[in-house]
Amino acid sequence: MPADKTPSLDQVRARIDAVDAELLHLIDERTALAEQVRAAKQAQGGEITFGLRPSREAQVMRRLLAMPRKAASIGLVARIWRELMGDNLNRQGSFHVALWGGRQGQARITELGRQRFGQSVYMRTVDKPEMLLSEAKTLGGVGLGLLTNDSAWWARLLVEPKLTAFAVLPCLSAWGPPEALAVAEVPMEPSGEGDETLWVTDSTLQSWEIEVRFSADGVAARLLTEANGLKLFSLAGFYMKDDERLARAPGKLTGVIGAAPAPFDL
Repeated sequence: MPADKTPSLDQVRARIDAVDAELLHLIDERTALAEQVRAAKQAQGGEITFGLRPSREAQVMRRLLAMPRKAASIGLVARIWRELMGDNLNRQGSFHVALWGGRQGQARITELGRQRFGQSVYMRTVDKPEMLLSEAKTLGGVGLGLLTNDSAWWARLLVEPKLTAFAVLPCLSAWGPPEALAVAEVPMEPSGEGDETLWVTDSTLQSWEIEVRFSADGVAARLLTEANGLKLFSLAGFYMKDDERLARAPGKLTGVIGAAPAPFDL
C-alpha cells in the first residue's frame, strides 16, 4: 500500500504561517505603492484630485476573477480587493462617503458601503438624499443611497452634469439584488465587457412595455426601481448620452445618469 502522504496538522499550520507572512509582505508593498502614486502626481506638478477610477477598478476585478483559483471564492476575492482598493484611495488623498438609507435602511446602507469601499474610509449617515448629492460634489466625496420606492433621488442626477452614478450595489448577485447607487464627480467611462448604462425616464408606460420598446431597438433593458412617477433602468452595454436609440425611447424627461459594471459573478 502507498504511504499516506496527507500532511500532518502541524505541517499544515506551518504552511499557513508561512503564507500569512508572504501575504503581509505583499499587502505592505501594495499599500506603499499607493503613497508612491500620490508622490508621483505631486512630482509631476499635477493637481491632487480624487483618485477614484471605477472603470479601472472594474478591470482589475475582472482580471483577478478570471485567474485560476483552487479554493478562493469570488466573494472572498471581491472582499479582499475592495478593502485594498478602499485603503489605497484613502492614502492618496481625501476620501469620504455619505450614506442615505431612507427611513429604515441605515444599517443596510452602511453594510453595503463597507462591502464596496472597505473599513478604512470615513463614512457618515445623512438624513436626506439631497445631502448625499451635496457630499458627492466635494473633493473626495462619494454619495451612496438606497433605491427605495418613496424617493427618486437618483433622478436629480439629470440636472447634476458633474455627478455620475458609477456603481450598483452589491457588486455580486450572490449578495442580493440591486439595492443602492454610488455617485461621485468621476468621468463616465467604459470598463469593457459587462458594463450597464443607467437610464431614467418619466414615461407612464409599464416597465415591461418600455423594455419591449428597447428590445425592438436592440437594447436589453431591465427595471431597477421606480418612485414618484420616475423609473430607473439598467441597459446592458455602455451607451453614450446622445445615443439615438435612447433618444427614441419613451418619455419626455429622460437621460443617462451613469454607468456601472454588471455583477462580477454573472
